[in-house]
Amino acid sequence: MDHREEVTDFLRTRRDRISPEQAGLISSGRRRVSGLRREEVALLTGVSVEYYARMERGDLRGVSLEVLDALSRALRLNEAETDHLADLAQAAGPTPPRSRRSPRPKNEVTAGLQQFLDAVTGAPMWVRDRRLDYIAANPLGRALYAPMLDDPSNQGNTARFMFFSTASRLFFPDWERNADDLVATLRIYAGQNPLDTKLTNLIGELVTRSDAFRYRWAQHDVRHHRGGLKRIHHPAVGDLELSYQAMELPANPEWSMFAFTAEPGSASEERLQLLGNLAASKNTLDRQPTHRER
Repeated sequence: MDHREEVTDFLRTRRDRISPEQAGLISSGRRRVSGLRREEVALLTGVSVEYYARMERGDLRGVSLEVLDALSRALRLNEAETDHLADLAQAAGPTPPRSRRSPRPKNEVTAGLQQFLDAVTGAPMWVRDRRLDYIAANPLGRALYAPMLDDPSNQGNTARFMFFSTASRLFFPDWERNADDLVATLRIYAGQNPLDTKLTNLIGELVTRSDAFRYRWAQHDVRHHRGGLKRIHHPAVGDLELSYQAMELPANPEWSMFAFTAEPGSASEERLQLLGNLAASKNTLDRQPTHRER
């Protein structure tokens, strides 16, 4: 991923979506651009046209926090977009970017983490990293995402399942919105980890193999993946409507843990309980000794 091109496309797509009227400017005459002109963004930011043009050409070296804040306000960036702009500026150098987070630990699932997950029996829980790779889950969490995890072609990766597997469109009834959110989340991770080769390779694979991903990637949208509502059509129990919350794990800063709950008394709660019973029965059968072992 070319960093300067990333900066250029992000800033251009942000100013293209804002009209002069939205920015509080008086529009007069015929306009060649759908959104703000460069000189208008410069005026709103409080910098010269030449300085803003340099930034939009992809050069964010030495740009102060004050200017970044002013630019964020001028472009009406939301929280995720403001953080993404800060990540792009940090990665610009002149020295290699330093993560704002602690050094990456070994990616090993500790016994304590797995015990914690397994202790939660009424809610699906699973852990994934910033490449959207599956790390760990409790039995109900694994049962919930079995359609993705049981298909070896996905390699336990949510993005590959979303864009390479036809089953994802059945599993996620709100596929279009889920796909938008996934790409926006992946882009903010890429901004935070510009030197992550595995992440860059994954994005390259998705861009090459999926028109749906490539279109969304070109939009330069970003999103914090913290919580919301997820609709799932599970092949074993049917339709589920689940609220989810994301939690960071301090011991593994690049991992996120997700917990899902259903509305009490709802059909989704009943189906989630059924899924838990099915998962428990399967685990019991898996632990039974075979004829040869007896």
